[in-house]
Amino acid sequence: MCGIVGYIGRRDVAPLLLEGLQRLEYRGYDSAGIVITSPKATGLKLVKAKGRVRDLEARVPKRFNGTTGIAHTRWATHGAPSDENAHPHLSADGLVAVVHNGIIDNASELRVRLEAEGVVFASETDTEVLTHLIARSQADTLEEKVRQTLKSIEGTYGIAVMHADFNDRIVVARNGSPVVLGIGEKEMFVASDVAALVAHTRQIVTLDDGEMATLKADDFRTYTTEGSTTTATPTTVEWEAESYDMGGHDTYMHKEISEQPEAVDRVLRGRIDDRFSTVHLGGLNLDAREARGIRRVKILGCGTSYHAGLIGAGLIESLARIPADAEPASEFRYRNPVVDPDTLYIAVSQSGETYDVLAAVQELKRKGARVLGVVNVVGSAIAREADGGTYVHAGPEVCVVSTKCFTNTVVAFALLALHLGRIRDLSVSEGKRIIAGLRRLPAQITEILESEADIKKLAEEYAGAQSMMFIGRVRGYPVALEASLKLKEISYIHAEAYPASELKHGPLALIEPALPTVAIVPDDDLLEKNRAALEEIKARSGRILAVAHREQEKADHTIVVPKNENELDPILMGIPLQLFAYHTALAMGRDIDKPRNLAKSVTVE
Repeated sequence: MCGIVGYIGRRDVAPLLLEGLQRLEYRGYDSAGIVITSPKATGLKLVKAKGRVRDLEARVPKRFNGTTGIAHTRWATHGAPSDENAHPHLSADGLVAVVHNGIIDNASELRVRLEAEGVVFASETDTEVLTHLIARSQADTLEEKVRQTLKSIEGTYGIAVMHADFNDRIVVARNGSPVVLGIGEKEMFVASDVAALVAHTRQIVTLDDGEMATLKADDFRTYTTEGSTTTATPTTVEWEAESYDMGGHDTYMHKEISEQPEAVDRVLRGRIDDRFSTVHLGGLNLDAREARGIRRVKILGCGTSYHAGLIGAGLIESLARIPADAEPASEFRYRNPVVDPDTLYIAVSQSGETYDVLAAVQELKRKGARVLGVVNVVGSAIAREADGGTYVHAGPEVCVVSTKCFTNTVVAFALLALHLGRIRDLSVSEGKRIIAGLRRLPAQITEILESEADIKKLAEEYAGAQSMMFIGRVRGYPVALEASLKLKEISYIHAEAYPASELKHGPLALIEPALPTVAIVPDDDLLEKNRAALEEIKARSGRILAVAHREQEKADHTIVVPKNENELDPILMGIPLQLFAYHTALAMGRDIDKPRNLAKSVTVE
């Protein structure tokens, strides 16, 4: 995996593909490559390079012209980053080129078979297996060559294929990894992410799993891997190319943190119903009678989305009084879970394409469960697979680590919890209280962002730590988990998060002056309990940075955030810790938007 771009039309293709790759750089990658041709060409022209897109661009010859091409940024799964392992991969005869996102599970077995037949491999990748299988197919058309090959494949893929003997087309296919077609005027595009398309077209078609497409300059058609024709209706992308620019900020992460007041306003806009002290969430496809029949809620996500789900579960329990919990989707799908018809399952994913979450959704659907999606990307796989759901409307998030999408996802859960609560037993006055709190959020986030200079100074003071502890209790614990994740993702400082109540059950052994603790201390009914935890740490000479609604006497430093309703306080308490992680990483000279070893959208296991 990581990023795919393709084009067929009349324009010079190399600059278009390089621009598309640059728009996908945020996804994380270690090498890049490009292959081109044209209707009058006699073969394929290939350039690959380990490193950044700029390294690839420097290798592209001045005379590198064509009107058809595919390109790729790779995030290593099979074989270390190198020129040889970079995509696209060519067949031995030079006729077939393939780019691929995903993992071929039976690649080793197929490789052994092909080597026994005399095939010499040029790379360590699983993708090269596809290239040789397509080249060796005896089928008469490129479409049929690809279809025959995919029948022997086990695993996930989003692929784009070119063939020198069929240079009027690009054939693409999807199973578990995104493939998006861009429809232009006498030109067609393909990509793994709309970010690579929006500068040229906003008319897109998103392939489903098991679906293929043939792109020609003036036409496209879609069909299944079994050969039957499918109907594809283009939709209009709501985001524009400018949404992916830095907008005067030094990094995308800083831009996206600063966009949170507007993003939260967007997720609230048009959804609040003051008459009944509730909210409108029309996409749920869940009427009041069905909502009252829910006996349990299970939320599934990975990483940041899982942490948002933990906060969401707490909101649903406290406002709707429905038992709720969250679980990593990657664990859920492998433990043979009991699927209860009275349980509402909620799948959370920023991209809507996270493979572990998508696979869990598909398994739940197979077992007859009702599944809602909470996603950011309209038309994404999880949005299409789910029975209903809600979009979080955070806008494009380019930095690998999630900030504004996390915040908007939690706000979306607050809306869902309020909606379910008002259908059940939440009173009008309680509904009004929560709505008032929701409306205060954008201004309060702005207030927190205005204290960035002070947070930066604290981050620079703590940047020398080798390890950090994050603690919180009940509502504060998911905030601690997310803050810990943010710090380790972009600064590479080792960080752990624990419930504050668990300190005396083991983690206190780690406390010493060299291990700072970040404590989430909301002004709620657990305030004194949290202060007792600070006492325990201070008694062992530990340094403490508190995030609280007022100065904490036992803390060495306190970041004071504005108070909202108890249920909504976690939304605000996470914001300064995003800035803390950002400025810690900045002080350490890290590549903030592209942290090592990570990718934006995880479409493999």
